[in-house]
Amino acid sequence: MKTVIISITIILAINMYIEALAKDLGMYGATYPIIEEDAISQLKKAIAGYDWEKFKRKQKAKIKNYKPQDLMDLPTAREDKVFKVDMTGSIKEDIVGKDGAVIYPKGYQYNPMEYVFMRRIIVFINGKDEKQIEWYKKSPYPTDMRTMLLITDGSYLNVRKKLKALTVYYANKEIIERMGIKAVPSVAVQKGTELEVREYALKKGK
Repeated sequence: MKTVIISITIILAINMYIEALAKDLGMYGATYPIIEEDAISQLKKAIAGYDWEKFKRKQKAKIKNYKPQDLMDLPTAREDKVFKVDMTGSIKEDIVGKDGAVIYPKGYQYNPMEYVFMRRIIVFINGKDEKQIEWYKKSPYPTDMRTMLLITDGSYLNVRKKLKALTVYYANKEIIERMGIKAVPSVAVQKGTELEVREYALKKGK
């Protein structure tokens, strides 16, 4: 106990000694005010001075003018035609299980329509062709909930507006080649384990 009291007394004495010696030593050397803005202030000024209306206009223009680079210029169907497409494809890389063993090797052939059923009715049209847009309007497909509309060209926003459709998608090269689409307008549906594609010729009076 005596040791503790002695230690406390020594600490207090040292503190009193330091306080007694503490004094204003004055100012030595030149001092300068801080004139550089902090990062947050700079950021706030940059945001406040940015032309957000111009930014929004640019973004709207990008969305409006958006078009994939890999679209294919398909011809207009010249005659009514129906044909089947074999959807068999090959695996591009080994499919490996949890234990590292190869389940399906690269190059393995398979037909996805043997395992799943595509409920969708996929309609392909050229969004720049007014005749095809009118054909789609008069067809039974807009009122069928299974329908998915894909355009091979044109503006999807303009097509949506003209058809009053909620969704319009682009048909890029991969989709067209995989589904064997040769001309538009075309309609693709699953029939058994194959894809049936029907081309429609837009003759007068149709």
